[in-house]
Amino acid sequence: MTVLDKIIEGVRADMAERAEKVSIADLEVLIEKAPEPISPIPAFRSNELSVISEVKRSSPSKGALADIPEPAVLASAYEAGGASAISVLTEKHKFNGSLADLDAVRTAVNIPVLRKDFVVDEYMLYEARAHGADLALLIVAALDDKELNRLYKLALNLGLTPLVEVHTEDEARRARDLGAEVVGVNNRNLKTLDVDLEQFSRLVGSLDDQAIKVAESGILSPKDAARVASEGADVILVGEAPVKNSKPSEAVAAMIQEAKR
Repeated sequence: MTVLDKIIEGVRADMAERAEKVSIADLEVLIEKAPEPISPIPAFRSNELSVISEVKRSSPSKGALADIPEPAVLASAYEAGGASAISVLTEKHKFNGSLADLDAVRTAVNIPVLRKDFVVDEYMLYEARAHGADLALLIVAALDDKELNRLYKLALNLGLTPLVEVHTEDEARRARDLGAEVVGVNNRNLKTLDVDLEQFSRLVGSLDDQAIKVAESGILSPKDAARVASEGADVILVGEAPVKNSKPSEAVAAMIQEAKR
């Protein structure tokens, strides 16, 4: 099994446990009470590089990254630094995240929030919206075409903006066929976890011209941010660099500023 396969196996098991306690009908009631979704599209289509900053305690490749006792405080710092959206890891085994983190961040910021998890079932999209998420991640490598289409349409119907993630030319084609408006190129190989920052430049030309292009993984410095921006990135998704910085708001601001030069 690949790393991705192992993570998804755990995601499905955890989801089944939650679904026994909270049904989709229960989630629909919560959705009615949730704040209206905030669209990230206007910010993502602005002339300035947009940053999605992550609340991320650990990862399969790097292990523990940071102790985050108060996700809301970190998210607020990101927002103060100019982040356009906040990504919250909710997978617990490899990323040490939770839906409680998502709840805390949603109440703390006034910008869109991404539930960053390995969405493999409709249940997880209902969950995301019930907990106040505005975006949800759909990883093309984790879904067949039927699943991808079904989950993409459901996300839109729920008011979620799907971030469709690709890391090969074939996956880029599938995102084009889907008509995805927001497409992320992951510089990390999801089978080996190796990172290659040149991945974005290789694949950006394979994306739909009108798609919002997001560079993900391996962006560790303002120079990296400026590099992918010059190659066509409208948005960057960054976790390790700002979460490990003692001044996360300044780390975000520096990436945005460097991309302007």
